[in-house]
Amino acid sequence: MPVAFAGLDYAAADAKGCDMTWNATCDAAALTRPAGKSGSATRILPEEVPVAVVCNGTTQAVMMATPADLADFAHGFALTEGFIEGPGDVEEFEIVAHEQGIEARFWLAADRAPALEARRRHMAGPVGCGLCGIDSLAEAARPLPRIVDAGVRFAEAEIAGATAALRAMQPLHDLTRATHAAGFLVPGRGVILAREDVGRHNALDKVLGALLARGIDPGTGAIVMTSRLSVELVQKCAVARVPVLIAVSAPTAAALRAAEAAGVTLVARARGEDFDIHCHPGRIRITGRVG
Repeated sequence: MPVAFAGLDYAAADAKGCDMTWNATCDAAALTRPAGKSGSATRILPEEVPVAVVCNGTTQAVMMATPADLADFAHGFALTEGFIEGPGDVEEFEIVAHEQGIEARFWLAADRAPALEARRRHMAGPVGCGLCGIDSLAEAARPLPRIVDAGVRFAEAEIAGATAALRAMQPLHDLTRATHAAGFLVPGRGVILAREDVGRHNALDKVLGALLARGIDPGTGAIVMTSRLSVELVQKCAVARVPVLIAVSAPTAAALRAAEAAGVTLVARARGEDFDIHCHPGRIRITGRVG
């Protein structure tokens, strides 16, 4: 039986609607070859299950995701897809687990109907794809809001320590070695929360949904990612008004163009004291600048 949750009771929704049925990991037997010797072992693998985001009775998208923090995922996805602009657009929410997968069901205010029609996806999105199912080139390259500089600034040392701080908040990756993570970095406070998923874009949506649940403005900090910087990550940050996006790997050319246009500071290859700032560097206070 579905369990309904009015408003934004995310934690209760996850605990009662989903996690009792679906686990984030499973055990799997494997033949191993450690140091050239044959053996057997049990490995812990992350789950990926189809999660349908349903708004006002219509399926808007089916994404493959790790079945943990799914209320955060659903609300973050709804925000970055433009289905909602804030918690006031959500009249009711529930998570319903089935044998085949999971539904995240929203009942939204009537005036959100045009936004739902504009971004409906027509196929399932695999874990590695944040744009799959969009049915037009225009929607794949959708116009993005330009982020106005609100005075968020990071010290060089905060950027240098960001990815290591995120790495310390990845228990699922510690078990499986197979998940991405996203975290929220706040000036002077460090990484205040993190979420994990087999899909990098899902991890980002989970963080943004968690911020929404806690009433934290995404514009007050930076997103930190364990992945490369692809264009859909920039798009999601721009829609959520995140001013800085940091990752351990490189951006794609499309991601850089999108970040330049949207006013997002893009920090890549961030591994300790080494990092690259590709655009809008004014939000990072660099000491000992060369040249």
